[in-house]
Amino acid sequence: MGKKKSPFIYLRVLRHADHTVFAVQDGQKFYRDPQFGTSMAYSSGQQVKRSILEELTNYLGAPFGPITFNWYLEKDKKGDKNKATAKEGLAYISCDPSFSDQLIGGYMLAEEDSSAVKRRSPLSISAMRPLHPLLGGLEWQKENMTFDRSNVSGMSVKVFWKEDGKKGEEVSSEDLSEWLTSNRRNLPSRKFIQGQTRASGLFVFDVAIDLRTLFCVSLNRLEPELHPDMEKKLRDLGWVEGKNAFGSCLICPAEKRAEIIPALAHALLNWRITSNQSRTFSLMETLAVAMSDNANQIAYAIRGELKEDTGERQEAVAKLDETARAEMFITPACGGYIAGAGGSPDALDRAADYLEKQISAFDFENQ
Repeated sequence: MGKKKSPFIYLRVLRHADHTVFAVQDGQKFYRDPQFGTSMAYSSGQQVKRSILEELTNYLGAPFGPITFNWYLEKDKKGDKNKATAKEGLAYISCDPSFSDQLIGGYMLAEEDSSAVKRRSPLSISAMRPLHPLLGGLEWQKENMTFDRSNVSGMSVKVFWKEDGKKGEEVSSEDLSEWLTSNRRNLPSRKFIQGQTRASGLFVFDVAIDLRTLFCVSLNRLEPELHPDMEKKLRDLGWVEGKNAFGSCLICPAEKRAEIIPALAHALLNWRITSNQSRTFSLMETLAVAMSDNANQIAYAIRGELKEDTGERQEAVAKLDETARAEMFITPACGGYIAGAGGSPDALDRAADYLEKQISAFDFENQ
């Protein structure tokens, strides 16, 4: 009896990050590894997912699905509109799978006056973190930075009196001039930002693609993924009813899938963090990619190993294991960090082609 084919595709990507910041939370985000006692810089799975969706929509030349951000102005007790305070409300997502980012990325909307609608993303995405605690993380030396606009015309400096820790009136130009003269001081158009960190090393992220739900939206009324009017819209757009492992569903038309699959394969391998959360741009060049229908095999294929007999200080090396039951794609840049890695310039193109074929081979209409 032959082995049953898994409905999952597992992907591990090894990247190199150089003196950069790819997520900000009081500086670069990090966590502590309990075994090795090292600080592990990371980028959250949510940020990786957002970057993948941006690359997906850019490749397709398509917009993100519409989202409405609601704010409320709450009047004071006397009903004075001018003294109303702004209150943040819900972000209303359109929950429309005809937009590729919402079909692939999922959505959730729990309205106050309606039932909740939720679609889990068919992609499970890990944080991007060091391949091994000894092969990447925070740089040990912190740095001081400046937000300097002293050479830009049109900048202004405002000075306020402060009493009992509270902001008071603005200092008049006469009082300020007298204070600057008597104290021999200047007040430049710059801010000092101290104790900032950056990340360097070898980093990996993992993705699990659930082919059963990739292009299928559930029709389950108990846990709805669609509003009734959205279901009608999809049917009008050519979505057909079928079944997957979770019950009745609407299936994305074949021509639409043919557009999205190459874009998805490209986005998973070529996304970059270019948002304003990234303080310093790094190419984060891809060194190697492993794909398999078995999660353990990609972990074997790209891994870190401790060196033996290194004395008191432990050391690790990155290892690519081509004996693992996974398809491996290695780029020329990999040779700079893993001895004898080899690699070819078209590795990522071949990886995208392979991933595209694996997704396209799945029979979405007859699961």
